Amino acid sequence: METGRASRTALATAYARAHHQLSGEPRVFTDPLAARILGMTADRIGDLDTATLDRPGGNDPRQRVRRYFLAARARFAEEVVAAAVADGTTQVVILGAGLDTFGYRNPYPGLRVFEVDHPDTQEWKREMLAQAGIEIPGSLTFVPVDFETGTLAGGLAAAGFDRERSAVFVWLGVVMYLTRAAIDETLRFIAGQGQPVHVVLDYLSGGNTDEERAAVRARAERIAAINEPWLSYFEPEEIENLLRSVGFDAVELRSLAGLFEEYLGEPLADLPPGYGRAPLLHAVRGPVGD
Repeated sequence: METGRASRTALATAYARAHHQLSGEPRVFTDPLAARILGMTADRIGDLDTATLDRPGGNDPRQRVRRYFLAARARFAEEVVAAAVADGTTQVVILGAGLDTFGYRNPYPGLRVFEVDHPDTQEWKREMLAQAGIEIPGSLTFVPVDFETGTLAGGLAAAGFDRERSAVFVWLGVVMYLTRAAIDETLRFIAGQGQPVHVVLDYLSGGNTDEERAAVRARAERIAAINEPWLSYFEPEEIENLLRSVGFDAVELRSLAGLFEEYLGEPLADLPPGYGRAPLLHAVRGPVGD
């Protein structure tokens, strides 16, 4: 992203989440604040079809799959948080939070939420929250980190994050924008957290067929044109090996096809080629409850 401007891809993601709430399509995840933070209502849903880079509305199969994936990954992450809280975890770190709303509807007394993002994106989010009349709860802490001048460790320490206690790190929609070195460094930091520590993340595959690779290249070019280029791609075995190499004991890979069938109760129709693979995972280091 450009310094001084909020992330356009964060806005595109927020519009897709809002469309999922307002469109009347079968819902896999309920977020009562997703549309509110954007000031969107059901009678303005047409605005979502052309509002952002990826045009989250409409029935194009790829856009519909993307909306469902963004909803499904949020649901999956919050299910991991719920299970960790039941086991005694009291800290959640959302890396690259964008307009995510979990911290403002956090249902768990005693759970602290730390939102890590670029200072410009957080300033924009604060403005959006104020305009929407969404209160910032005492359980939420903003952690502004400009990685050109600061570090994740330093930002979290300054925010009062307890490095010795267990935590869940939610890292969605970020890995593809980072170099391999930055990804490795961040995963090592997460793995060094007091145990048990969980991480939920998604990633991009470069594609396994000519058709898939062409589709990835076309979208990558659109993203690069707004100065938010994709820098890293993984295949499932590759990212699982990376997670295990930095110390995670268990890695659960989830495919889109499996997530959609679990959350919708039936397979999602017209799943485009390549969308059945596993772009989402949950990794754990240390003992967890039964």
